[in-house]
Amino acid sequence: MDFACLHISSLWEKLLGAIGDAAGSALGRVVEAIRTVFEGDPETRRQVSFSVAIIALSAKMAKADGNVNEKEVAAFRQIFDFPPEEAQNVARLYNLARQDVAGYEAYASKLANLCGTGAHNCPMLENVVDGLFHIAKADGLLHEKELSFLARIAEIFRIDEAHFRRIMARHVELEGRDPYLVLGVSPEDDFATIRKRYRSLVIEHHPDKLHARGVPAALHAAATERMAALNAAYSEIEKERRAA
Repeated sequence: MDFACLHISSLWEKLLGAIGDAAGSALGRVVEAIRTVFEGDPETRRQVSFSVAIIALSAKMAKADGNVNEKEVAAFRQIFDFPPEEAQNVARLYNLARQDVAGYEAYASKLANLCGTGAHNCPMLENVVDGLFHIAKADGLLHEKELSFLARIAEIFRIDEAHFRRIMARHVELEGRDPYLVLGVSPEDDFATIRKRYRSLVIEHHPDKLHARGVPAALHAAATERMAALNAAYSEIEKERRAA
């Protein structure tokens, strides 16, 4: 996260200073504060919303398999890199998320509306799911409870099942990675259609596009991983079609 660009210290002070130290429905109040305090600044609101989502849902997911290890913590730092002077603020929000009496479903429901009521397959929320996948698999094993957690988050975010399966295919090889699923195409499609789809995905997931959606630059680890999966899938299909 580019904290300098966001004047993040003052933002944290506004958000965290307003909710105090009690758990209760603290994160719900944070979401409402984001909605109201930054109502006239949609760019900042998107970036702050994304940051809060990554911190809070990472903390909630840590409870999914009951174990937080060093690799998962390192993965969290990869997608949410913050300067030492902000460590206390980040830790405070992370701990609030773990202690909040509201479950992750209640919190995710509030976040879902940040893309607009009724919006489906919201790109910003898709990137949240990508970031959570990056953390969940950091220890080399995606626990069944973590996968269930991610699937439920996607459902709450109004990411449809087919779209979630494409996201999952970028991260998890279930009986071998399906390159067609990764690109969201069919083996029956001609190569020109597949190439067009691949190029549109490359443009869609370009860093400039992510920035326009309010996704912090700190997500480069997950974004790079996503691009690698798209490139590998396209190369595999291209090789297969040339050999045919």
